[in-house]
Amino acid sequence: MLELLTRGVVRMLDLTVTDGGVVESTLRFSLDATNGVPFYKQIILQVEMAIAAGRLDTGDQLPTVRSLAVDLQVNPNTVARAYSELEIRGIVNTQQGTGTFISDQKVEISDVEREKIMAEITRSFISHAASYGFTLEEISSYLSELKRGET
Repeated sequence: MLELLTRGVVRMLDLTVTDGGVVESTLRFSLDATNGVPFYKQIILQVEMAIAAGRLDTGDQLPTVRSLAVDLQVNPNTVARAYSELEIRGIVNTQQGTGTFISDQKVEISDVEREKIMAEITRSFISHAASYGFTLEEISSYLSELKRGET
């Protein structure tokens, strides 16, 4: 799924992550041009969160720099910088000609950090919805409806 909202505000992309050619999971990247956080840092954080949550495991292959850049409609240097930072931190290993893979380094996100990220995402979402005239009650009702639909 690729979803680009107007004015490049949010770019979302579901990617299939493989382990040795076998489909393992789907990773969703979402870039927000309005929150002031550089795209490369958003990519880094989302990879770290996916590892901490168990959605990415040791040996999983990330998309190539070029393919992720094309899919997210960002400059390849942005993705290359994110991957480079992840490699410096020991979170991924890049094998020339083969790809970028999740290393065996553990990534843990504290409950406080997770709550901070959730608060930032939620505030941004509510603010965006409010700019279209939706009330908090309407948003809450819709989210409850979505939750019922998933179960």
